[in-house]
Amino acid sequence: MPQLNPDPWLLILSFSWLTYIIILQPKISSYLSAGIPNKNHKISNTNPWTWPWT
Repeated sequence: MPQLNPDPWLLILSFSWLTYIIILQPKISSYLSAGIPNKNHKISNTNPWTWPWT
C-alpha cells in the first residue's frame, strides 16, 4: 500500500513547516499587534445603567 510509505510525505511536511517557520512566520507576526495599550486612549466616564423596574 503506497499510502503507508512516509518518505515523500515526511519530506514535504518538513520543508513546508521549515518554510513557514523561517520565511512566513516573521512576516505574518509583523502585522500582528503585540498587545501594547495605546497611551492616547481616554477612559470614558460611564454612568450606571438605570433599570426601569427598580
